[in-house]
Amino acid sequence: MDLGLKDRVYIVTGGTRGLGFATARALVADGARVVVSGRTEEAAQKAATELGGGPTAIGVAADNADSGSAERLVATAVGRFERLDGVLISVGGPPAGALTAVEDDQWRDAFESVFLGAVRLARSAAEVLGEGGVIGFVLSGSARQPIPGLAISNGLRPGLAMAAKTLADELGPRGIRVIGLLPGRIDTDRVRELDATTGDATAAREQNSAGIPLRRYGAPEEFGRVAAFLLSPAASYVTGTMIPIDGGLLRSP
Repeated sequence: MDLGLKDRVYIVTGGTRGLGFATARALVADGARVVVSGRTEEAAQKAATELGGGPTAIGVAADNADSGSAERLVATAVGRFERLDGVLISVGGPPAGALTAVEDDQWRDAFESVFLGAVRLARSAAEVLGEGGVIGFVLSGSARQPIPGLAISNGLRPGLAMAAKTLADELGPRGIRVIGLLPGRIDTDRVRELDATTGDATAAREQNSAGIPLRRYGAPEEFGRVAAFLLSPAASYVTGTMIPIDGGLLRSP
């Protein structure tokens, strides 16, 4: 199946590892070009090199919480590749913790990065995207049901999901799609770190796997392939929806 990605240009934030990198790799493998961002210049350049570098991938050091990052990423894509077809907004998960234990500063920092940073990039991208453009938000199953020990994510992700739905309504008449992706237990550094906080990462993984119908964690590549499809013209009639990629973990339909 031809996804229609050849020579299309995407920004992938958090694209130096995990879900973002897996998506960038899937996009490039099908002919797209990407701008990947990460917290450090070294990580961004390393990821870009692994993705082919040069005419295929550009690495940019950018923090989603920085108010200037969104415009800089969009300007880089347009300036280097002379077009922008979509963005995948992926950020690291906020700190774990119970709601009663999370401090105000942690809430503020997470809001700036997870929520406002995502909205800011979506807004900047919308200014230059044309018909057929797409904005994707990497959210979490916490957009639909709370995850124990992740109070900040449980608080922010549902709001961002509703912002994405609102944006789909606003941009739909221009032919621009907006989607949300809800990863479950994907085998990334983030999920391994969460398992480790229990004191027995192996036991936590076994217990969590038992609650997944497929009885295993997903691989980043499995997420990346689905994300690449949803960002591609092949998914041209998919918008305003939140799509779980979780092996059946979410119990809601």
